[in-house]
Amino acid sequence: MAELTRERAGEMVRAAFDVLMAHPDGLPAREVIAAVEGRLVLSEFEQGNYPSTGARRFDKLLRFSTIGPVKAGWLVKTKGSWAVTAEGRAAFERFSNPAEFMRESGRLYRLWKKSQAEEISETEAVDEVPVETAATTFEEADESAWAEISAYLANMPPYDFQELVAALLRAMGYHVPWVAPRGRDGGVDIVAFTDPIGATGPRIKVQVKRVSSGKIGVGELRSFLAVLGSQDVGLYVALAGFSPDADAEARTQETRRLMLLDAQRLVTLWIEHYGQLAEQDKQRLPLRPVYFLAPGD
Repeated sequence: MAELTRERAGEMVRAAFDVLMAHPDGLPAREVIAAVEGRLVLSEFEQGNYPSTGARRFDKLLRFSTIGPVKAGWLVKTKGSWAVTAEGRAAFERFSNPAEFMRESGRLYRLWKKSQAEEISETEAVDEVPVETAATTFEEADESAWAEISAYLANMPPYDFQELVAALLRAMGYHVPWVAPRGRDGGVDIVAFTDPIGATGPRIKVQVKRVSSGKIGVGELRSFLAVLGSQDVGLYVALAGFSPDADAEARTQETRRLMLLDAQRLVTLWIEHYGQLAEQDKQRLPLRPVYFLAPGD
């Protein structure tokens, strides 16, 4: 008897999609898994643990079952957060039968693999879904690492976070002559230049928001734009991210140059330029690579 059929995998994934479609910006994977568990009656097998690791089977089964929908372009996973795409919403409506839903995602997965010039194994078309894979281990490790990094940044004192952003700019080759002291900053937290005396290139003005009641909205973004001169480049760093309206405002600027950095983009740049950071600056967000078996796609 199959331990996980295509039908059951489809029930799990469709339940996850149903949860996520109420949250267009996505949800942490752990919240999705918990919500799906509350919607399904788990079998004894699914409630059990893997003898070798002690990990619960249901969590792994659901994570693995989402691999096809991810490759099909129906689901996006970013730093431990899952979100359904427009294509995924359409597929959810079109394929109401769980097995058909998974069959179609599998078909698109195989097309994706074929486009990568990899051979397609005939066993990929069977109804039983394998669960022992490096993919779920890697996903959980990446998710756990991101949770720790984002929590570390969220709990960092505001002025320490400001100094972290300044350190990153220096590592990227910019000169940072001024970082706002404690107190009112007039809407600018950091000033940077492309050369030591600011004689060439634009002046870069930076606004830093470690904490916020929510995503930065278009009103807050326009307040920052008001302090930018015609030759300035603006950099707005906000851990909570930016609302769709604020993103659109930044993209459609014709006379002002503006870049938005949320937590994920900030950490990506930090990792990319980690080798160029001064040793004391590395301690502001100390990182160390850990190697896992690469997931087989």
